[in-house]
Amino acid sequence: MTSDRTRARMVDHLRSNGIKDEVVLAAMGTVHRHAFVDEAIASRAYEETALPIGFGQTISAPYIVARMIELLRHGKPLGKVLEVGTGCGYQAAVLARVAKEVYSVERLGQLLEKTRARLWPMRIQNLRLKHTDGGLGLPEAAPFDAIVVAAAAPQIPIALLEQLTPEGRLVIPVGVTRQQLLVVERVDGAWRETVIEDVKFVPLKESTA
Repeated sequence: MTSDRTRARMVDHLRSNGIKDEVVLAAMGTVHRHAFVDEAIASRAYEETALPIGFGQTISAPYIVARMIELLRHGKPLGKVLEVGTGCGYQAAVLARVAKEVYSVERLGQLLEKTRARLWPMRIQNLRLKHTDGGLGLPEAAPFDAIVVAAAAPQIPIALLEQLTPEGRLVIPVGVTRQQLLVVERVDGAWRETVIEDVKFVPLKESTA
């Protein structure tokens, strides 16, 4: 269940479900998703489902990871990217395959330390991690060409919009009872929000722990 053939089947499934960006599909086929979950559930790593990673968090289903990165790329190369919600590090590892620089922030210190230990042997040179409140972004590294948020915010954090380049894109799930995946971008000097689809994420929380 952790072979190249299994990853190839996952990529075929993503393609058949509407993921068209071949750069994203290639990255998804290269990164070993089973290495980012506990050994007890590694056999389920390539199923189209979210899986628990401890600390009340989950690793998103393969489709949503691919879809969000496809929306970020928008058919163009990615420069500097911020990921809010490192989690187990899987999405960050995929992003590192398609972007020049990736910064990823996580509010849960213990989860981040576990993820650092997992990522260290992979020697991903263009990925930087930080323990901080994701809703505040990462001002010291801004501006970003793209920001992706892996938790649902009750509303779009203004701090994230302020840290985008003029042509930047924010991909974020928003909502409490009903969550929707949004793409936010600047058009003619004003912010435009595009609803993509209904989603289900853990909530974006303030402060660190």
